[in-house]
Amino acid sequence: MTAAKLAPNLPKWMVDHVGRYLSSGGTDGHMYTIERPGVPTMSVPSLLLTTVGRKSGDRYLFPLFYGQAGDSYFVIASKGGAPEHPGWYRNILSNAEVEIQVGTVTMKARARTATGEERARLWDSAVQIWPPFAEYQVKAVGREIPVVVLDPIR
Repeated sequence: MTAAKLAPNLPKWMVDHVGRYLSSGGTDGHMYTIERPGVPTMSVPSLLLTTVGRKSGDRYLFPLFYGQAGDSYFVIASKGGAPEHPGWYRNILSNAEVEIQVGTVTMKARARTATGEERARLWDSAVQIWPPFAEYQVKAVGREIPVVVLDPIR
């Protein structure tokens, strides 16, 4: 994982979070505690996703909140409700082979976009984990936010 570059243009809190995650080997940073004004403090599970850039071929690292479904993990390509998909999602559409670090465990995985009932079920779980996802979907007018399943490669 350390050979990957940090994704460009990440906000400072994400850069700091990835730094803690990597420097501790995943013992600090797996659970990200968020304090927002007027909202109770939340701890949200986070993983590190490494994709291959669709244009550059470089490896890029992204911190993402996640949920678990059986042996697989899932992440939400929300980009905070922006009108376009995040770069990491566009990367996996070009190359579904990724690496993830979940806590202290790293593994290869294959990314796929959930559809139908699976997407609906995982989306509901994601909103339970991080309620602002629901707000992001409202902001993302005309774009259904993808739910991405990361199936470990054994």
